Amino acid sequence: MASLEQTDQKVVFGLDIGTRSVVGTVGYLENNQFNVIAQSVEMHQTRAMLDGQIHDIGKVGMTIRMVKENLEQQTDIHLTDVCIAAAGRVLKTVRITYDHEYPDGHDITDEDIYNLDSSAVGKAYEKFLEENNSGLKFYLVGYSVMHYYLDGYQISNLEGHSAGKVSVELIATFLPDDCVDGLYKACERAGLRVANLTLEPIAAMMVAIPDKYRMLNLALVDVGAGTSDICITDDGSIVAYGMLPIAGDDITEIIARNCLVDFNSADEIKIAASKNDKVEYVDIMGLDKIITAGEVARVIRPKVEEMAAKVSDEIKRLNGDKPVSAVFVVGGGGCVPGYTEAIARELQLPEERVALRGEEVMKNINFISDSEIEKNSLLVTPLGICMSYYEEANNFIFVSFNGTQTKLYDNGKLQIVDAAMQVAFPNEDLFPKRGQELRYTVNGKERSSRGEPGDAAVISLNGKPADIHSKIHANDIINVKPSTAGAPGKATIENIPEFKTKFNVNVNGKNIEASRYATVNGEAQTGFYDIKQGDEVKVLDYNTAAQIAELMDITITENTVIIVNNERGDLNTPVYENFKIEFKDQEEMLLDYYSDLPDADEIAISQANEESYSSSDDGIRILEGEDGRLTLENISEEDLEKLHEQEQEPVRNILARDLHVFVNNEEITLHGKAEYIFVDIFDAIDFDLSRPNGRSIVTILNGATPDYMQPIKDGDKIEVYWKDNK
Repeated sequence: MASLEQTDQKVVFGLDIGTRSVVGTVGYLENNQFNVIAQSVEMHQTRAMLDGQIHDIGKVGMTIRMVKENLEQQTDIHLTDVCIAAAGRVLKTVRITYDHEYPDGHDITDEDIYNLDSSAVGKAYEKFLEENNSGLKFYLVGYSVMHYYLDGYQISNLEGHSAGKVSVELIATFLPDDCVDGLYKACERAGLRVANLTLEPIAAMMVAIPDKYRMLNLALVDVGAGTSDICITDDGSIVAYGMLPIAGDDITEIIARNCLVDFNSADEIKIAASKNDKVEYVDIMGLDKIITAGEVARVIRPKVEEMAAKVSDEIKRLNGDKPVSAVFVVGGGGCVPGYTEAIARELQLPEERVALRGEEVMKNINFISDSEIEKNSLLVTPLGICMSYYEEANNFIFVSFNGTQTKLYDNGKLQIVDAAMQVAFPNEDLFPKRGQELRYTVNGKERSSRGEPGDAAVISLNGKPADIHSKIHANDIINVKPSTAGAPGKATIENIPEFKTKFNVNVNGKNIEASRYATVNGEAQTGFYDIKQGDEVKVLDYNTAAQIAELMDITITENTVIIVNNERGDLNTPVYENFKIEFKDQEEMLLDYYSDLPDADEIAISQANEESYSSSDDGIRILEGEDGRLTLENISEEDLEKLHEQEQEPVRNILARDLHVFVNNEEITLHGKAEYIFVDIFDAIDFDLSRPNGRSIVTILNGATPDYMQPIKDGDKIEVYWKDNK
């Protein structure tokens, strides 16, 4: 910038440091019109820059000094500060989609949206570091949100919506430190201080595509000497950057080989052919030659079409695999014949929608220094660099983050979160961390319980409380105490929905509701069990007889007999819905049995004709007391079994009759009893109650649901099957 004492206006000095040349512009903004005082162009004497990267700082610095001194002579202004641009070709971009789930009932706030964006940028930075392990330092230049999603559906604004799964798709842009460092040092060699640093695509966009057109889906292609830089706009902002290492120098090399000249001579032929019908030159053999513009166009056509095809493919890739509405081309490399037409063909656009941007976009540019300056596409980027000074305050600043000095690219919007990202402070340490998620399985299916949220990071800025969104400036002091994690996820068996359901069981003649049976890693557990990480929980559709006894406070002794659906069972016998289970004392069962037999006392007494009746030779006796009741004497479990075998069968034989019924449409005959109940059918059919083959047993008697103890008669129609496995 010139000193204010030398001019009434605030003069801006802008430099476009390109691969083949350095273009300097001096001017000032007045009433929304930029006035160009002077311009100067100097070609690099050697290939000190390749593909936009400075290879020889000293030689590039000399070229800059030549431009600076030339402009000082034209304006009589001592130039001390300069505005420059980092080439779009050195930008690295990462496109990423980030998802986050909020608890039910949470309404999304602006804070939530910013946290979502910040987390996405953090993930983009992590991805960038993984993919670019060059060891170079990179700076986050900025990011652009492309789309928001709510539960998978695209939405323009998340704010106010009830939370669910939210997502953001954005593009983050990074700039390498070595590129910036080279530009700064080259300017310092010329005695200049960098006052403002912008990006070449942004500078070109300022002139070629004004803000009012950025709602449209457009592409800007800046074709330089070494690379073609691409910028995509949509919805009012820049949504993507791209670069291809193919541009004007590739065309120059084709001409050099065809005309047998050195690189610089070929470049002169290329430029001359764009303005004249024929060009005279001398080849390396010293022969005078003439080539027409048409011949040049024919020679370079394959390379031009290759460039156009690659640029078109990159435009579509950056634009979500679809063409844009229009393409603007700037830069000297785009002036070659056939280039814009080839892009139009590749993108299937009308030719008028792909055009060079030159004088028609410079209506607000006043060239007061020299009316003979050609207003073409080569001036777009240099003018944009100057104009960016008035709209941006971009440069690098230093701040202290937890005691460490760090350099940031200042786009005028820096916040604490940007500094945290630059020093690679873990993104998860900024936001409240949830405790570890508890993961387990229920009946083979994955389940999880979220941990509790912790406390957010404690942040101070220059000794005062702040948050991640607090604005920062040069020399600020930032201190961040990491966020904490909440309690880990918890779950008990009684909280599992499947475990909460009840089922009906008949216990000793009384209908009750029983709870489900649960095992963890193969071992039975109660509802109070705290589920642990990786546990395999199974909730079964039955209880064991032991669990039913515990539920009913029934004491199990060595004399307890367990009867499940009129069959003898044990403590591990499964009891399903609508099953009948009885817990009886062996002695009481035997006494009840003989008390209930028809004429049992007559049978016993008549056979013995004495006061007592012996059932075996082992001294087991059934005695009739004074009150007429039967009692047992000298009894044991083995004795009971013998008595059961010896005495039950004769009585049965006296009273037994056959019963004919239909079970599952098949006629069966029951034998050996005087009267039959529903459960007796299980003695005559192939139906294993001890091996469940479904969720529960379905029983039907003559179209209705029976009780297991319900009497049955000849001709009854019965259905029995496992539920879900009929």
